[in-house]
Amino acid sequence: MNTRQLHHFLALLSEGTLSAAAQSVHLSQPALSRSVRALEESLGAPLFDRTDRRLQPTPYAFTFAERARRIVFEEKEGLRAIEFMRAGGAGTLTFGMGSSLAGTLLKPMLLQSLTASPQVKLRSVIETSDQLMRLLLEEKLDFFIGDIRVAACHPDVAIEPIYRCRFGWYARIGHPLSELPAVTLSALRQFPLIATGYLEETLARRFMELYGLSGPFADHFAVIASDLPTVYDLVASSDAIVTSTDFAMLGALRNNEMQALDVTPQPDMELTLGIVRLKGRTLIPAAEQAFAIVRERLGAIV
Repeated sequence: MNTRQLHHFLALLSEGTLSAAAQSVHLSQPALSRSVRALEESLGAPLFDRTDRRLQPTPYAFTFAERARRIVFEEKEGLRAIEFMRAGGAGTLTFGMGSSLAGTLLKPMLLQSLTASPQVKLRSVIETSDQLMRLLLEEKLDFFIGDIRVAACHPDVAIEPIYRCRFGWYARIGHPLSELPAVTLSALRQFPLIATGYLEETLARRFMELYGLSGPFADHFAVIASDLPTVYDLVASSDAIVTSTDFAMLGALRNNEMQALDVTPQPDMELTLGIVRLKGRTLIPAAEQAFAIVRERLGAIV
């Protein structure tokens, strides 16, 4: 047994067909089939049932897969560690964050690395937390900053909670509802409603319960947008009202471009922003510098 065979086995398990797996590992189908058969012989157990020209994973395959992934992961991490040592700590740092975080964190993180570690290659991804979680599990990211609850059920993921967000309703300064106490949902619905992109399923469900709404969450909004500058412009230029986290609206509030509305009831959902990374993943020194900026910036918010 060798790690090359493990790669081939995992590809076949993931892709489901010999042709797709062979393409993903750049082998011919006969060569891939021989590699998997050799692995089965070394294990003394069938990993796939071959019937009617189809391959079906056996219980042995599912039991062995977790260990195989760990072995492949550790091999790659060992090679990464050697590569970083040879490069004197340089390398590539790939990280992600949500659009609400980018305005506060992305520029200082990039500037710090460019100044302190100019030899490091930086790659950033702006996406929703659920998509960033998928990329992390696929080992396409070193870490991301986002909603930590998307990582709660993954034992191989390390989580560092930093900032707890609360939700609210926001409108432009001078909005017709801005001076009213105890604004009701019916009053809100006289105006176009905007939601800021990603909302994790349990939070969306709580929102619906709180306001006695039915049907899909998205049906209650005129606009759902993940790009915060666009949301800022829409709200500032119209009577539209946005529901979002206090963190996402922080810049607009500080610049006196928006204000919170006194809505009854106020959204009682919360989410926690933090650093999410794979356990055991080897990171270059620049990653810790990035973590320090995240902790400083988020920790300073009051």
